[in-house]
Amino acid sequence: MTHPPPESLDTPYADLDPQRVLDAVDSVGLRCDGSLLQLNSFENRVYLLGLDDGGQLVAKFYRPRRWSDEAILEEHAFCLELEQEEVPAVPPLAFGGRTLHHAGGHRFALFRRQRGRAPELEQEQTLEWLGRFLGRLHAVGQRAAYRARPALDPRSFGFEPRDWIVASDWLPPEVRASWIDASTRALEEVQRVWQGAGRVRSLRLHGDCHAGNLQWSEQGPYFVDFDDSRSGPAVQDLWMLLSGDPAQAREQLCALLRGYRMFAEFDPRELQLVEALRTLRLLHYSAWIARRWNDPAFPAGFPWFGDARYWQQRVVELRDQVELMRQPPPWLAPAGLA
Repeated sequence: MTHPPPESLDTPYADLDPQRVLDAVDSVGLRCDGSLLQLNSFENRVYLLGLDDGGQLVAKFYRPRRWSDEAILEEHAFCLELEQEEVPAVPPLAFGGRTLHHAGGHRFALFRRQRGRAPELEQEQTLEWLGRFLGRLHAVGQRAAYRARPALDPRSFGFEPRDWIVASDWLPPEVRASWIDASTRALEEVQRVWQGAGRVRSLRLHGDCHAGNLQWSEQGPYFVDFDDSRSGPAVQDLWMLLSGDPAQAREQLCALLRGYRMFAEFDPRELQLVEALRTLRLLHYSAWIARRWNDPAFPAGFPWFGDARYWQQRVVELRDQVELMRQPPPWLAPAGLA
């Protein structure tokens, strides 16, 4: 196993024991009953807390140095704006007029508990509903721009993480040259596709729109985590909901767009970006894990990461993406998408 690079040699949550979590929540004027359950989250630390009055809240402790206070507050403002427009989201709760709090060297926010179940994405009706939901979300997202949060583009999601990996000690010698070559060719294709799509609209997105971040209640879908919210093309919030072979994915996309276009316009040129966005996510994902490796949650959660076999698989993956990006986008074939 290679050694993590210097910037990841920290354990940012080592001092965040249960007592510190409870003391932090108490600091905003709430009284916990002592019950605490850590929820599944790698990037941040998230807890379900019981209150003396019988209620429950979710506390999210933000990873140090990832976002500035200004960037976190932009996310909070977006979620509150969505709530004001009755778009289903779970915004942070305000205490003392603030949604972002500091205690014991940590930053945290509190949220109501949102109960729900996983969405049934194989159902056409569910996909149309999700499309309407995303159309409403994007109609709000296009009203203003993020200032503190970076855009989701080839530079921030591709070249930067790729260059970071190359400069680190993570690439084993036997696969280093092939991974560098594959990532270079992949990013060349990403740039070509991105330029070919022209000037697509950039708006505030959810940014990490997959089934794990969706809850389905009696009232319909809710997004429960806007931590990865960035500015970018609207299709970023659509493509991760697709699955199966190309024909199945096209049918799913048709259903999503039928709902989406009821509330927001969709530029069909963005469909050219799907495989480019997938490629950027693959590069970003490898760097994300490597940068967090000294956080004990990551070796435990990703025991398969980092050896020569892992990077060889990524080489094959990136080469496959190059071929997919060179082919005509299959999404433009069926009627109703263009």
